[in-house]
This record gives sequence, C-alpha cells and structure tokens, in this order.
Amino acid sequence: MRTKMERTAFSEKELEKTGEYMTPGGPMPRYATPVTARENYLNMLKGEKPLWMPVYYDFRTFVPKIVPDHVARAFVIESETISREEMGGKDMFGIDWEYIDVAGGSMVKPGAPLLEDASEWREKVIFPDIESWDWEGCKARNGAFLHTERVTVMWFFTGLYERLISFMDFEGAVMALIDEDQKQDVHDLFDRLCDLYIQIIDKYKEYFDLDVLYFHDDWGAQRAPFFSLDTCREMLVPYLSRIVDFCHKNDIIFEFHSCGKNEMLVPAMVEAGVDVWAGQPINDKALLYEEYGKDIVLGIDIDFPENPTDEQAEEAVRAFLARYGQDMEEKPVYCCTLVMPQNVREQLYIQSRKLFTA
Repeated sequence: MRTKMERTAFSEKELEKTGEYMTPGGPMPRYATPVTARENYLNMLKGEKPLWMPVYYDFRTFVPKIVPDHVARAFVIESETISREEMGGKDMFGIDWEYIDVAGGSMVKPGAPLLEDASEWREKVIFPDIESWDWEGCKARNGAFLHTERVTVMWFFTGLYERLISFMDFEGAVMALIDEDQKQDVHDLFDRLCDLYIQIIDKYKEYFDLDVLYFHDDWGAQRAPFFSLDTCREMLVPYLSRIVDFCHKNDIIFEFHSCGKNEMLVPAMVEAGVDVWAGQPINDKALLYEEYGKDIVLGIDIDFPENPTDEQAEEAVRAFLARYGQDMEEKPVYCCTLVMPQNVREQLYIQSRKLFTA
C-alpha cells in the first residue's frame, strides 16, 4: 500500500545533480527529489496532489524484444538493442511487417491481407504460444535496466483495431466494424484477443512488475477518428474494458496510446476505464481538460518558443501551471513533452514544487 507523501517545502538543494536521464532531446539532470519520481507519479494517480508536475522523463520505458511484435514494429527498448537488419519481420501471429527508414517505423506489407472477411479468423489466425517465450531470460538480462526510481512503463503493440488492420488491411478492417454480416465475427475475434492480451499482461506483471501498461491502438487520422463514437462503444469499448479491468485488479495503471484527432472518442476511453491519455497536440487539450479532466488524466505539452531564454522558459511554465496545475487532486495532468530544453524542465520542477506545497 502506498503511503501519503510528506509535503516538504522546496529547497534549492533539490536541484543538485544526482545523475542524468537520456531523453529524446539529450541528457537531462536527475534532481535530488524528496521522493522518487515513481512515488510522486503513482500517488498522483491514486488521487493525491504530487510534489511536482510529473514529466515524461519520470518514466522508464521498457519494450522487450521477447515479444515478436516489438521487433516487427522496430521498437525495442531494453538492455539489448536490435540492429537495422533485425527490424521488421513477423509479429506474434506470423504477419509480415516491413521497416520503412524514412518513416522510422514498420507497416504490414499491403495488398495480401490474411483475412478477406472477418469470419475467416477462426481458420486462418494462428495464436502464439507465449509459454515458449524466454520470460526468465528476459527478466535476468533486464534486472539492472528496470530497477530504477522511475515509473516502469511497458508498451504493448498491437491493440484491437490495429490488430484487425494487420489481419485485413485498413479498408477491410474499417468495413468489418460496421458490416452487419461481419460484426459478430469481429466481436468473437476481439474477445479471443483479449484472452491472449491478458495472458501476456499477466506475464508482464509476474516477471517485470510493471507500473503502467502503455497500450497502443490508433483510432484516428489528422482530421478525425476512423469511426464514430457509437461504433467505438459497440465494437471496441467492451474489450478495452476487459483489459483495463484486468490491469486495475493487478495494480497496473492503463495508459492509452491512440494517435489521431480523437477528442470525440474520449467519452469511450472514459467509459472503458482508461486512466491516462496523452494524445497528439492536434487535439484540443484545453477543452478536454475542462470537460473530462476529472475522469481521465491527460498528458499535455508545454508551449514554449524554440531555444527559449530563461525568461521565456519561466513564463511558459507559469502559463502552463496557471491553466493546468491549479487542481491537481481533482483534475491531475502530466507534462508529456518529449523534447524539453533544460531551462524549461528546471522551471517546471521549481514552480510546480512551490505551487503544490504552498
């Protein structure tokens, strides 16, 4: 059981560098914080005001290559790296992915979908034997990688709708969600996928004791979602809810990764029990914060100019906290900015520490 954090006042000694994190924007100093980043974040998710504004750098991302999808999707983060030659290939269902250098990611080779109709899944989809994966070996080689004071966040490729796309290509998948002749088969497939996904998440908890499951399922494009809210509620929410419920019963926070302008689908995320959604900046985060801030933790970016001066960094953080930092117990958020100048990071820590312990 997590204990309530002591609300100590900010001290300049906290800015003493005790190490550093590697981030997408380069190394970032680790401060002498009064509690660990993990404790600060997890207690916030339990309804307590944090001691400082949680940021992306408070997380330790873990994407082990034991899961074939992580190699196929060319996204492995663990103690061992993969070479360019290893990127892509077959996922856990034997579907071929091709790594595209210019995109920095993989996609299923198009034009020859495994399923022409969703009804074919029972005969054609071969489910993996996850017991054959070397869980013990993966745990052994990643012990030092995982034992940090940060939040352990394990990514999960590929979600429900994205999995349907991988089986049917995009056009077939989006049609299957609304075709009355295919809907029941999609329901049955998603139900079976839930069984498998829950078994894998159970292994994640047993071997790696994750804090957060970062579950990928893109629901939209640049201008709008791929499907309506009603379709999402009917076809996806029941199964997403199953996975979320399993996570909650096992003390796992569920963060949803869903790219696209999906603000109109946030009610479905809330109904499924999703804990956290960052989403892309193309979404109206200010509006979502006002409407759903009490129901879901939003990841929000700080707006600052390129190469900000110290004065600009201070003002950017002040504006961010004035809008999103005033009600952290009722409407908590975290700062999801991936690349943050050091002066912005320092100001965010100082100002939020002072604000949250005032």
